[in-house]
Amino acid sequence: MSDGHFRGDPRPPMRFLDLLPAGRVRTGLVARDKPGLLEHLAQLLADAGDVGPVHAALAARERLGTTGLGHGVAIPHGRSAAIGEARGAFVRLAAPIDFGADDGQPVDLVAALVVPVHFTDQHLKLLGELAELFSDPAITRALRAAPDDAGLRAALAAPRG
Repeated sequence: MSDGHFRGDPRPPMRFLDLLPAGRVRTGLVARDKPGLLEHLAQLLADAGDVGPVHAALAARERLGTTGLGHGVAIPHGRSAAIGEARGAFVRLAAPIDFGADDGQPVDLVAALVVPVHFTDQHLKLLGELAELFSDPAITRALRAAPDDAGLRAALAAPRG
């Protein structure tokens, strides 16, 4: 299979948290608008590599329609031939910004994802995982209450049940 997970493979499927080292989790990120936020996210996701292709992937997807889910959450994502592995970032903004979400609410919680072009199935699974995660008001409350970067990552990693 092209998503990096083979039938019969004893390894569990990739989760968003697997793509999220501590260095790509930020609280209090300052972004004035959506383009500025996408630039910050591209810098985080590029891992000191070329920011251009990552930014282009995020911006291209956003032009197709907003990735603002509503309730203050957005999941900007894209696919790029310029990267060899899936990468994630998570930020809580210092102040919410307009992201064009259908409910009209500004966004303050942002999970970003960029994957290689061939990760089609895995990309969709990761987006589904994030959508399910952020549909739980208790989780979004915990993310908004986290005191710092480490607390934010811990809130994302907390067992669900």
